[in-house]
Amino acid sequence: MKKSLFVVAGLAAFANLAHAQTSSVTMFGVIDVGVRRVENNDVTLWKESTSGLRSSRFGVRGVEALGGDLSAGFHLEGGLSADAGTADATRFWGRRSTVSLISKSLGEIRLGRDLTPIWTGFADYDTFNTNGVADAGKFDSVLGSGAVTATRSDNMVSYITPGTLGGAFVRLSGAPSEGAGGTKFFGGEAGYIGGPLSVSLSYGETNDAANAEKWKKASLGASYNFGPVIVLGYLTENKYINQKLDIAQIGVKVPVGAHTFRVNYTKADAKGNSNAIGVAATPANSVDANDADQVAVGYIYTASKRTSLYGTYALVKNEGAARYLVDATPALAAGAAGNGKKSSGIELGVMHAF
Repeated sequence: MKKSLFVVAGLAAFANLAHAQTSSVTMFGVIDVGVRRVENNDVTLWKESTSGLRSSRFGVRGVEALGGDLSAGFHLEGGLSADAGTADATRFWGRRSTVSLISKSLGEIRLGRDLTPIWTGFADYDTFNTNGVADAGKFDSVLGSGAVTATRSDNMVSYITPGTLGGAFVRLSGAPSEGAGGTKFFGGEAGYIGGPLSVSLSYGETNDAANAEKWKKASLGASYNFGPVIVLGYLTENKYINQKLDIAQIGVKVPVGAHTFRVNYTKADAKGNSNAIGVAATPANSVDANDADQVAVGYIYTASKRTSLYGTYALVKNEGAARYLVDATPALAAGAAGNGKKSSGIELGVMHAF
């Protein structure tokens, strides 16, 4: 009887060891909190802020070997407002909720809510990582189409090439509408990452809210590490019916030991008019004057692999009816009274990842 118990215990221990060797689950997160001063059209507000350097989040992910070169994985990730200790009340895992089948030789099939390739196609080349007062995402626009896929998409199916192509990669993603307007998406990203060079080209289109027309977005992004300085930037075009919004950014990162200095310039250039198809353009509906410029500077002190201190300043100059803001509060005056105003912000914060 005792021998049997020892055999059973041994087999159980061996099974647990084998399982531990072929699967893993990791809990992770980022807590990023800072102090921010925002000035929108001469109205100033001091506030505690979150996600100035990296987006605050909490998640769990895992992978299990299935034999051969095949494995299964999952990734659950939700956003946090770390300054207030709150999460998205409507999407607990709103940042990502996916399950994958992964082959080292054939690539990955990923299903669920995830970033779209038209977001990563430019966001990966934003000097400030689409975070904080200098976030380039403020200029990204669906141009009134009602599309909800600019950053992430529900119900998405993606194919991602394996990491055996010498630095080249392709991602193709699509999502059905499931009867809802503004959600039917198809797009992709192709590029190369190797040595000091990274470059990508992305394109996607989404049905508008009425499922009548398409909002389209294309981006070209690139970065090159020269050693003492990293140069990066992108060109993006958003298009819907008679409107276009072209966005260009150029920036540099200068790492010096534990210190990193960041500087960039972003230009948003609107073209066309806001009329529906078949409606003649007039000066009243032209968007040609609705442009904006942003200059931003920042500093990061990397105290450890997981903790960083940072500071950022950004200034946006709007023209025409443009209303781009470094932070949505304090709000601008309603209507034309709030058009074409300046917006600036400065923040100091600490980021800890685990």
